[in-house]
Amino acid sequence: MTQSIGDWSKYLSKEKEKDYFISLYSFLNSRINSEIYPPRDKWFKAFEYSSFNSTKVIILGQDPYHGDGQAEGLSFSVPKGVTIPPSLRNIYKELDQDDVDFTEPGHGHLRNWAKQGVLLLNSVLTVEKNSPASHANQGWEVFTDQVIHLLNENKNNLVFLLWGTYANKKSELIDTKKHLILSAAHPSPFSAHKGFFGCKHFSKTNAFLKSTSQELIDWRLPI
Repeated sequence: MTQSIGDWSKYLSKEKEKDYFISLYSFLNSRINSEIYPPRDKWFKAFEYSSFNSTKVIILGQDPYHGDGQAEGLSFSVPKGVTIPPSLRNIYKELDQDDVDFTEPGHGHLRNWAKQGVLLLNSVLTVEKNSPASHANQGWEVFTDQVIHLLNENKNNLVFLLWGTYANKKSELIDTKKHLILSAAHPSPFSAHKGFFGCKHFSKTNAFLKSTSQELIDWRLPI
């Protein structure tokens, strides 16, 4: 965990000493000749942008994009200049239909959300080129489940956006007396029509933040 993770280190620094994390890094080092996404300096980018203290919304993805140049350490996000992936395009469609101020920005870079306290967290933080889920079950899930546990235990009035069957399983880690869970189908083209479109999660998030005296998320993205 060489990348700076700010105030998260208070909560996560002990993880790197645990057997599962040592085993995870041993696995990652053994794959050094493979092309791993995102680059090593972006594995923990979500924590760098959204500090523990500022985090109030969590959007949980599964694992990073596995195409060249796509993954940048933030779930669903891609760098400017990279084609907007289908799931993110559907997220934009839902935003456009929801009761929030949003205009399609022409890119898929979501840093502006992260800077406002939206933790864009993948359950698995690395993947190999053109090989989806290639780093699943190597330890990342233990680490990111611990992130969810720490947020659940140490904060109040968080909003968890859980899209799809995989993300919805994480609801078991969340105390619904302390936090709001918003569940829907995954925004993938294969499932978005099964309940993601029309979920209005973005306006519902802001309604909850307003009701708990928190600053709303500006879902607009700079062009």
